[in-house]
Amino acid sequence: MAKVRARAIIVAAVTVAFGLLMAALSTNTIARWGGDDNSGASDGVRGLERRITDFTAGLAPDGDYREPRRAERRDVAHAVGLVLDGHPERARPLLADVGFRLRTLTDTGTGTGRRYAELSDRTADGPDPRGWARVYVDLSAPVRWSVQVPHPVSDADTERLGARVLLDSPGGVLVLAGAHRRAGDDDAADAAHRTDSVFDAVCDELARRGLPGVQIHGFADDSAPGRDVVASTGKGRAGRPDARRLTTALTARHFSVCRAWVRSCPLEGRDNVQGRRAATEHVPFLHIEFARSVRASDPRMRRAVAAIGTVTGRWAKDDAD
Repeated sequence: MAKVRARAIIVAAVTVAFGLLMAALSTNTIARWGGDDNSGASDGVRGLERRITDFTAGLAPDGDYREPRRAERRDVAHAVGLVLDGHPERARPLLADVGFRLRTLTDTGTGTGRRYAELSDRTADGPDPRGWARVYVDLSAPVRWSVQVPHPVSDADTERLGARVLLDSPGGVLVLAGAHRRAGDDDAADAAHRTDSVFDAVCDELARRGLPGVQIHGFADDSAPGRDVVASTGKGRAGRPDARRLTTALTARHFSVCRAWVRSCPLEGRDNVQGRRAATEHVPFLHIEFARSVRASDPRMRRAVAAIGTVTGRWAKDDAD
């Protein structure tokens, strides 16, 4: 009973924070992307997926990457928290100090008309990109869950999957690595296995807040012959019911799934650092690997997103009830 009462208090607090956020966004201008940070209302974008893939198209294994300092990681994560808490006006100067911008946009490609906050690294548009993360926050509903893409382009088309998962269910946050995993030196940009990245700092903030997450990866078909998907909860166990629900949905959509909690599978993600943090916080975390043949097929990708939506949609609904 105490746990139920505590959960109700948390949900009420999140709902109030969401109301404050929407009020703040209606009275305070967040810069239109493509212009000054203090210019007019939010821009429309034909498709958020296209917005994201235009960005990731510039990521390459020989690209630049600078490891962020601890204070820089902390400030971006804190700013994300302020946006979630309904204080974008307080997030903006923090972001500006570390070379980030905060924009709003409306996705017109899916017909939902949902509005999103975009937190992006200004250096990505210049000659010396640092390769830090991007974050997209759904402003249409209280945030309940996250989708994480640590290896865009390297795990080809996972950035498209991540964008579609965000668009498919309300109340999500997309955390997208800002560099190819091979950029920089000594695998410094491998966001799934480094704790000194902006990507990891943001995911830590979300886990600290108790937001369940699904992290999307990709593998070559011959890495797991005969399998379309490898599903795991990483180091933790809190996500087991959600993982079972997801694999049932994937199987119903004609995917062959290796379930890491049932048998030994390749690519189980037990060393994934975001999964380890989620396990420490007892927060559900799903580590999902998709074969290249799935990611290369638009119809199969749509079916995969629909299956993931059975879980993200439930996360949103369960927390709203």
